Amino acid sequence: MAIVSESPQSHCYDIKSADLSLLALVLKTADIQAISLALEQQLAESPGFFEQDPVIIDVSLISTGADIATLNLESLLPLLRQHGLLPLAIKGAQADLLAHAKGLGLVDASDARIRRAVPLAEPVQTASSVAAPEPAPVVPPVPVAQGPMVIDKPLRSGQQVYAKGRDLIVLAIVNAGAEVIADGHIHIYAPLRGKAIAGARGNTQARIFAQVMEPELISIAGIYRTSENALPKEVLGQAAQVCLQSGPDGDKLWVLPLKS
Repeated sequence: MAIVSESPQSHCYDIKSADLSLLALVLKTADIQAISLALEQQLAESPGFFEQDPVIIDVSLISTGADIATLNLESLLPLLRQHGLLPLAIKGAQADLLAHAKGLGLVDASDARIRRAVPLAEPVQTASSVAAPEPAPVVPPVPVAQGPMVIDKPLRSGQQVYAKGRDLIVLAIVNAGAEVIADGHIHIYAPLRGKAIAGARGNTQARIFAQVMEPELISIAGIYRTSENALPKEVLGQAAQVCLQSGPDGDKLWVLPLKS
């Protein structure tokens, strides 16, 4: 008589798809010393910015040049771990480098899609100068483990606040030389005269709101604008919001008046 038994596999685990939020380190040089200095500078300016975050090493920009031959992965990987990054994969590598990377435990991420952020070089468009953009598709908000960070004291030059994984609410002035950073939205119920960086980890739906918009720098998901290119009078010194719009020419910042 045949005995039918269930496979123990069904009782041990299930195979399911999963999503993982990854950072991309898009290398512009293979100079390990230069990369090390740049990481040290960023962490000095934004302590705790990297907290064991998984990362894809993207060598697409240097893979076709002579520079790629000098890329030392044996030195790069421990350097990234030292600065709070966990290298998991590599993108844009040619066959020899890819084989070497796999031998070091990296996964081939050639099919990974990485947003290419280009700094805004043209004047910010305002509601009064152009037709309003088409509304962006509604994207469900990413759940966060905690509520917004709230700052109720003025921020002086040299001070920095980073709301990791959440929104930031500031109830006092952000003076010139101060910097506010958030992975989500930034709400400033006072003048913004310093730097405001929203969507710091690539959240393109993030926005910046200020009662008095006079920033040194505004940035969303890597797209930025500095005070060297002054805001139009319709929004400069006024209550305004900053959002990111995507179009055929790439991503652009929109600065729009807040209507009461």
